Amino acid sequence: MEDAHYRYDEAMRARISTNLGGFARAPASAEGLKHAAVAIALVCDDQGEGAYVLTRRTPRLNSHAGQFALPGGRIDEGETPIQGALRELREEVNLHLGEESVMGVLDDYQTQSGYLITPIVVWGGIGARMEANPDEVARIHRITFRELNRPGSPEFVDIPESERPVIRLLMGDDDALHAPSAAMVYQFREVGLHGRQTRVAHLGEPVWAWR
Repeated sequence: MEDAHYRYDEAMRARISTNLGGFARAPASAEGLKHAAVAIALVCDDQGEGAYVLTRRTPRLNSHAGQFALPGGRIDEGETPIQGALRELREEVNLHLGEESVMGVLDDYQTQSGYLITPIVVWGGIGARMEANPDEVARIHRITFRELNRPGSPEFVDIPESERPVIRLLMGDDDALHAPSAAMVYQFREVGLHGRQTRVAHLGEPVWAWR
């Protein structure tokens, strides 16, 4: 992608909206699973380039403490996935967005730990300001689309415990984002940024994420 394509502006919003609008998502049944939703919130970095919001979970949490994650969580009774994702954005990073900010919905992703996750892509806006909820979030990161498109990423690793190749997205010098978040962010990259009809249900998580 040329530098102009990384600029966070209305042209970028239109491109991503068009790509998501032409994508026929693959829903899945949540029967027997815990239904959750995550927000892939699109914001800009300090240089005016497009980025998505990623959190680092606090070390005090009972599950997946200290790990990178998309803002999200279990859907409350009576909520739609969109309502749940927007609520979690408010609760975790204090980003208040309405349903008009929703750009599209990606494929449902089933985890080894018994969740069905629905990813919601939302436009945060140039003036998006966020504040971490200290009970859940240690730090908020803005991962640029340039970084998301870096050469050599993602990596797909075969493991003996599963037939599904494990996906990880490289970040910075020595960090990586793992599935389930990595699978959903990768699908956003393929569909939203590049207009490719890419599926991710066959991609797996590292064994430590199965719990």
